[in-house]
Amino acid sequence: MYDMDALRALLAERADGDVVAWADHAEVMRRFGLDCPEAEGAILSAGFLPARYRRNRQTISIELQLRLHNSTVAVVGCGGLGGYVIEELARLGVGHLVAIDHDVFEEHNLNRQLLSSPAAIGQSKAQAAQRRVAEINPGVVVRPVEVAFSPQTAAALFGGVDVVVDAADNVPIRLQLAEACSQLKIPLVHGAIAGWYGHVCTVMPGDETLRHLYGRWSEPKGVEVVLGNPSFTPAVVASFQVAEVCKILLEQGCLLRHQILVINLLDMEMDHIRF
Repeated sequence: MYDMDALRALLAERADGDVVAWADHAEVMRRFGLDCPEAEGAILSAGFLPARYRRNRQTISIELQLRLHNSTVAVVGCGGLGGYVIEELARLGVGHLVAIDHDVFEEHNLNRQLLSSPAAIGQSKAQAAQRRVAEINPGVVVRPVEVAFSPQTAAALFGGVDVVVDAADNVPIRLQLAEACSQLKIPLVHGAIAGWYGHVCTVMPGDETLRHLYGRWSEPKGVEVVLGNPSFTPAVVASFQVAEVCKILLEQGCLLRHQILVINLLDMEMDHIRF
C-alpha cells in the first residue's frame, strides 16, 4: 500500500495545478511501485487529474473520472460496433473492460471494424482489443475472453460488471443477452446497424424492450445481411452506446429506456419508438 500523503506531496510539487502529466504519472509508478492502472487510480484518489483527461473535465469532474476508473464494462462482440465501443470507453477512462468475442478477423471486416487490419486477418478479435487499449490508454485493464456468449456462461462472464454493451450481430444472442442481464440485474446497452441505419436503447433489469423489438423475428441475422455495413454507421451507433454507458455509470442525464432511438444517416433523421 502506498503512502497517500507522500503521493499528494509529490503531485503537488510536480503537477500543473491539479493536472498530472504522463511523465509524472510514470514517476508515481516508479516511486511507489504501482502499475499504470494502479497509479491512475491513486492520482485520481488524491484529487489530481491525469493530463489525458484534461478535456473531459468540463463535463466529468475528477470525482466522476475516478468513478469511471473504478467501473467495469463488458462488451459482447469486438467487431464493427464493439471495436468502436472499446476504443471510446478506453479513451473515456473506464478502468476495466471485458472484451468478449470468440471470432477472428476476416478480410470482409476491413471496411468497418476499427480493430482490424490486413496483418490481423486470422487473429483473435478479443486479443486485438486488448492490444489496442494497451496502446491508447495503458491505465485501462482489458480482459480478453475468447468464448461465445451463452446463457450458461453469462454469470462467469459478467461477474463484477457494472454495464454490458450488446455489440452482437445475432438476434437470438441479443435476446439471450437481454434475459441474462435482467436475471443478473445488470444494465444492458443495445445497438444494431444495417447500411445507413442503426438503433440504440438501454435495457434495465426487468425491461422487455428487446422482446418488443425482436420478439417476432424468425431469422438469426438482421437486415444487415441485405444492406451490409459501411464504415460510418458503426462509429455513429457505438458513440451513442458509449454515451448511454457513461450516463449509467455516472448516474446522469436521461437514458434511452423503454424506447428505441432509430438513426437514419441517409436522410439525417432520428426518431424515437416508445414501448
